[in-house]
Amino acid sequence: MTAAPFRKIRVLIVTDEMEVGGTQRQIVHMVLGLDRAVFEPTVLYFRNESFFVDQLDEAGIDVVRIDKRARIDAGFVRRLRTEVSQGDYDVMHCFALTGELWGAVVHALLPSARRPVLLTSIRNTYDWERPLHRAIKAWVMRRSWRVVANTRAGAASAHRHMRLPDSLVHVIYNGVAAPRATMADAAAVRAELGVAADAPLALFVGRLVEQKDVATLIRAMQQLAPQAPHLAIAGDGPLRTELESLVAEGPALPVHFLGQRDDVPALIAAADMVVLPSRSEGLSNVVLESMMTGRPVVATRVGGNVELVDHERTGLLFDTGDVTTLAASIARLCSDPALRDALGRAARDKAHAEFSIPAMVAAFSDLYREAAALRMRQNGTQPSLLEPHVRTPR
Repeated sequence: MTAAPFRKIRVLIVTDEMEVGGTQRQIVHMVLGLDRAVFEPTVLYFRNESFFVDQLDEAGIDVVRIDKRARIDAGFVRRLRTEVSQGDYDVMHCFALTGELWGAVVHALLPSARRPVLLTSIRNTYDWERPLHRAIKAWVMRRSWRVVANTRAGAASAHRHMRLPDSLVHVIYNGVAAPRATMADAAAVRAELGVAADAPLALFVGRLVEQKDVATLIRAMQQLAPQAPHLAIAGDGPLRTELESLVAEGPALPVHFLGQRDDVPALIAAADMVVLPSRSEGLSNVVLESMMTGRPVVATRVGGNVELVDHERTGLLFDTGDVTTLAASIARLCSDPALRDALGRAARDKAHAEFSIPAMVAAFSDLYREAAALRMRQNGTQPSLLEPHVRTPR
């Protein structure tokens, strides 16, 4: 066995899109946190960029977009295979079902000497609700060296549905930084929305898709009319028009559709509570950021929510689709500022103690080092990965 020349560990992160979402936010936090003296990360995506791409570019991270123009796109597969082969990556970590599928397909098409060690992800439990999706996810995970889950609930669900070996799934919690927003930022948001300083404001942040079940939140607000608090809905998605119609069809409500925003810390700072009515959930960045800020969270009793929110201690939980309990929880927080403060303080203490970005980055760094060492052993070289590696131009 020959000694390898010193070089950095080359990590390829593959995801389907880079629009604003929880998975993409975690990718950015993790990639920016990796020690650049040891790691050389690249982020590859297929569609829908956002300011996250700009953040990575500004930090000097190599970002590659390979457009996928159809459900089955042979040209896309060829381009992706060429990128992975020429990049000589040590580790390929794939996120999101389509990113994992095509990453695993390309991995299978490469000769063994050009294959990075494959890692995939469990970010939620709804990827395997449909039989076809479950079959794809099972195939992807069984091709993986490790599968990284961001919650114990996600790991348990995968074990239960896929019958995976215990050693395959590795849990690494999301990490978040304490959002930076001043009282002036919060005041500016309230002024923008026309919300008085002493008026209750509830906030939802996320994609407007079926899984987030914003319709249940709107129906809860309708139950509270005409005493409903202001509700800010930050995010966009295919259900926006339908949700706007749902608001218009009921009693008059102070609901503000904000679209996609890049000032989420200011929105959270301006809010009195954050509501997450999801039907299923991994480990929500919005919940974590709200807890870091000291805001009480009202969330469904699903997935990673129950690992974050201690009912009646750091927030309030309700069952999926339970409009009446959600309405009662919102009303309770609106009428009891002391309860809001107590829940918020306990939430902040828990978040800072258990869910930091440095802890997350350290866990991923250890896993990537182990994977890179495995690849070098498989290729018959000693794992010495420290010296910068000059990439061959594409």
